[in-house]
Amino acid sequence: MAEGRCMKCKKNVQIKDAKDTVMKNGMKAVKGTCGACGTKVFRIVGKA
Repeated sequence: MAEGRCMKCKKNVQIKDAKDTVMKNGMKAVKGTCGACGTKVFRIVGKA
C-alpha cells in the first residue's frame, strides 16, 4: 500500500483506496483517503 502525509492528522498514514493518476504536467501521483480520519490524501510519486 502507498503511504502519504495526512494534513489533518499531521502524520504519515497508509492511503486507503489508493488510485494511481497522472497530473497535467505529466507527473505520477497517488490519490486516496486517510485510513485514520477519512480525509483526502494526495502524494506525488515522480516522473511518468
